[in-house]
Amino acid sequence: MALRFYNSMTRKKEEFISLQEGKAGLYTCGPTVYGYAHIGNFRAYMFEDLLRRYLKYSGYEVTQVMNLTDVDDKTIRRSQEEGLPLQEFTLRFKDAFFNDLKTLKIEAAEHYPAATDHIPEMVELVQRLQANGNTYDTGGSIYFSIASFPEYGRLANLDPESMRACGRIDNDEYEKDDARDFALWKAWTDGDGDVFWETVLGKGRPGWHIECSAMSTRYLGTNFDLHTGGVDNRFPHHENEIAQSVCGYKDKFVKYWLHCEFLLVDGRKMSKSLGNFHTIPQLLEMGLDPLAIRYALLSVHYRMKLNFTIDGVKAAAQSVQRLQNFYKALCRVAGQDVTDEAGTDGLVMQLLQNTADTFREALDDDLNIAPALGAVFTLLPEINRLQDENRLSSRSAARVRNLLDRVDSVLGVIIQEEECNSEIEQLMEERQAARTAKDWAEADRIRDRIQDLGYVIEDSPEGPRYYRKKC
Repeated sequence: MALRFYNSMTRKKEEFISLQEGKAGLYTCGPTVYGYAHIGNFRAYMFEDLLRRYLKYSGYEVTQVMNLTDVDDKTIRRSQEEGLPLQEFTLRFKDAFFNDLKTLKIEAAEHYPAATDHIPEMVELVQRLQANGNTYDTGGSIYFSIASFPEYGRLANLDPESMRACGRIDNDEYEKDDARDFALWKAWTDGDGDVFWETVLGKGRPGWHIECSAMSTRYLGTNFDLHTGGVDNRFPHHENEIAQSVCGYKDKFVKYWLHCEFLLVDGRKMSKSLGNFHTIPQLLEMGLDPLAIRYALLSVHYRMKLNFTIDGVKAAAQSVQRLQNFYKALCRVAGQDVTDEAGTDGLVMQLLQNTADTFREALDDDLNIAPALGAVFTLLPEINRLQDENRLSSRSAARVRNLLDRVDSVLGVIIQEEECNSEIEQLMEERQAARTAKDWAEADRIRDRIQDLGYVIEDSPEGPRYYRKKC
């Protein structure tokens, strides 16, 4: 099966054929840095991480661009409320965002352009739109006329016959299906304080929508492969991006549009007033494993609503633990010289081929994650049975590990830095034997030895595990 994605523009699955063979250009809508990113934001970022990782798994060289919106209505208003310069105010939330990405093992994009660093590109695009007859000026501000773009509304599936422009709007974000001319460049007002740029367009600042068009083009060109975001971005933001990019650059802009569904918390929309608003640090303070959070966000198909619950994360932790314990057990077998006397190497190779094929077929089908995970978990009892019967050769164990290495390049929940430390593995086995024999003094001595080597032991109902101490 060829790799296929559901294209929001055509509302059907399409085979992915990149514009340049072997390369994929990907633009992902990043955070507006006026506050700490919440778990709903990370539902989108996790989907985009899966997309990025699977494109690489499939052999593509990926260039990903994720913007940082550090100037808009919200950032200006909040910075003024705190009495801080805009740049100082937004830096705190940029740093927190990157820390959260590392915590959840979300791979770094190739580019993180900040809006305030790309004002010249935005000015240049507005000038193009002026020259092409797509704009009008009012009170020093410049607006895009949606009447100048007959294809407006196609992504959001708005009915061209019934859609009518309802004047213009200055707010960066506005109500769904409220088709209005939108601001490309906003003339400075007293409310903006010291946030403005002196340009050929006048004293002012960019509108929100123009930022993504200018920055995506700067790093990916006027026509690139993939643009992603949440379903709430589809209109008006992405619709406006299309209008100003196509009209300004006279090119097709984006080939495939992918949108992920909303995240709910305990079956309800996330809201601070409901007490179900979670940031990543808040979840960690509850004692939740970051990889369990990652798994919980990853394990539901991106076009389905995800109901996030604390119990769900705890269940995800058990799944992650199963995978990690399985991998560590394979490390011990691979370190032993178990031969293939029972002739099971051929059976293992067939199991691995079936797993790899099912994993790929599932993800080729619009990143269908559930059967992909199912293929991995189906493998576990088969291999465990061979291990229990002492029929798994060291060569076969190594092959299983190699497959899991590949799978985890997509999932990002199995392999840890300290995996397969043979000395620690041996000490862990000796400690477990001492505990079974109720030789608590010996078990404590071995635990202290492991700690002296820079590791921490965590005992849980799923079994003991170790990890390197954090500095």
